[in-house]
Formats: sequence, C-alpha cells, structure tokens
Amino acid sequence: MRKILDPEKVKHLKGLLKRSTRIVLTCHVHPDGDAIGSTLGLWHLFRKLGKEAAVVVPDLLPKSLRFLPGAGEIAVYTRHDPYCTRLVDEADLIICCDFNTASRQDHLAPLIQGSTAPKVLIDHHENPDMECEVLFSFPKISSTCELVFRVIAALGYYEEVDKECATCILCGLITDTQNFTVNCPDPEIYEVLMKLLEKGADKTRIIDECVKACSYDGLRLKSFALSERMTVYPSHRAIITYLSKEDLSRFHYEKGDTEGLVNMPLNIRGIVYSIFVREDADQIKISARSRYDFPVSKICEDLFGGGGHIQAAGGEFKGSLEECLSILKDSLGRYDSFLPSRIERIDWRND
Repeated sequence: MRKILDPEKVKHLKGLLKRSTRIVLTCHVHPDGDAIGSTLGLWHLFRKLGKEAAVVVPDLLPKSLRFLPGAGEIAVYTRHDPYCTRLVDEADLIICCDFNTASRQDHLAPLIQGSTAPKVLIDHHENPDMECEVLFSFPKISSTCELVFRVIAALGYYEEVDKECATCILCGLITDTQNFTVNCPDPEIYEVLMKLLEKGADKTRIIDECVKACSYDGLRLKSFALSERMTVYPSHRAIITYLSKEDLSRFHYEKGDTEGLVNMPLNIRGIVYSIFVREDADQIKISARSRYDFPVSKICEDLFGGGGHIQAAGGEFKGSLEECLSILKDSLGRYDSFLPSRIERIDWRND
C-alpha cells in the first residue's frame, strides 16, 4: 500500500501511546458501523498491547452493531454518565474517531473537550475543526476504519491485529462503502480487505448483521415509508422520504430500524439523490445520499448546518417536520445546476 501518513505524526502518536496507560476511544453521536468499528478495533489492539482502554460513546449503538466483539464493554454516556465521566477524567490519552468537529458528539462534547489529556483525531470527513495534538484526516479515503488500519500498520502493530480487531475494522469498511459498492474507487481498499480477511475477520457475520438483518417491525416500517411517505421530484431527479413520530410509534421503532432506508430510492433508474427525514423526539434528523458525485453535502450544509461527504451527508433541524419538508421542497431547484448533463430516463410514473 502507498504510504499516505505523515511519518512525523505517526512517530508522535507512537510516543503518546508508549507514555499512556489509560486510553479513552470515542466517536460521534448516533454511532454507525464506522464509528463503532474504528473505536472497538483500536480498543482490542490497545488491550493486547497491555493498555487500559475504554470506548465511551455519546448514546446507545443500534442492535445491528451489538454483535461486534467487545460491544458489551462500551460505556454509553446517556446511560452511565458517572462511569463515563470517571473514565474520561482518568484518561491520559483520548482518541477521537469518525467525527470532524466537537459538536458531532452532542452532550458528550463538553466532557471530552474539557479533558486535559492529549487528543488524537482519526477521521475521513471534510474540514476537521478540533484542537488535537495529532490529526489524521483523509476525506477521500473510504472510511475511518480503513484509515485506522493504515495507522495501525504505520505504527508497526499489524502483527498484533487479531480476529476480533480485524472484524471490527472490517465492519466500518463494509458499512461505509455499502458492501464495497460506493466510495471505494481506490483499489488499495481491496488490499486492506484481503489483509483483514487473512486475520480472520468475520465478513459473513458482518454482512448478515449489518447489511441483511432487520426486525419484523423494522421491515414493515421501511416498506411503509417507501409506499406511503416517499415522493418523487422528477424535474430535480430527487426523492424525499419522511417518517413522523406517529409513524415511528406505530411500527414500534427502535434505533437502527431506518438504517439504509435513505439508500433504497437510489435504486430507481434516473434518480440522482435521495433525502430521508425522520422526526425524532427532540429534533428532525436529515440523511442524504447521491449518485454521480452530486453534492448532497452542500444541501445539508446550506439548509441544516450539517455536512459530510459529497455523496453521503446529514443534518439536523429544530423546527417542525412540516417546516423541514417545506424548506427542502422549496430549495430543490437551487441545486439543479449540479445535476449531470446527461442521465438515463427516470424510471417512474405518476399513478
């Protein structure tokens, strides 16, 4: 593989690791496969190196990720505030994975940012904005987990990677690339995949749990959303799907039940981007995905103060669901100039 990491940064991190005894690994709110995979992967490695390591996350991880080795040891701030606070207070090194700004940690941010321990950021989102001693930021890389693997190799710890560590890291690669179908133009990602499989990473289990599996109610919820809450905007090559609090309650929504829903409309021929809006108890959550390098990150940034990758982004809105949907619908035309000049005919008809 190409050596893309700054040797001085790698050397600095290695020095921090050698001097540390208690390491806290943390990630963004609403953790996904890349966030949990990167933190747990490093957790397994550091424990093998004899460190006292802990993963502290802002809120509960979805059911689809609880199969990962070590998931039961994760400290959840919304459930164990005093315990998480003690772990962070006692830490002599904090490693932040898969987020580029403190606000992505929501209510956990003040605790992490208030720590005097040196901080390391490993991330693949654009425009990192955090105070840290060492920064590894590569927005063009497939996932934070791929970057974590490269960091481990650069540190000289590849031989210490075991099956559990490899499985966690591979989870992030698979989920952030939708099983190697998006965001993976660099062929070196398949070299990383090969090396993780050689370490015994359980690819079949990851696919079964993170890509295929869902609950009965979760499947019904997605089916309802696509049949009753999805609107096609053919002139903008866009689809907006939403679920209200009442919809979620009707189908006994649990965290993770809508995972992947935003991607489904992109299977329709001629659709360029898909936006999913979910009304949670305290805010409106917006997720967006696209094809043809259409910049959904710009939509999320302009309208909702969010962001992300060009083809995968998100944001939040504090008003009503109706206001959020109105803003989206009224703004679609602003982004028509980013649509590809030539595209296949949209496979859709108005019944």
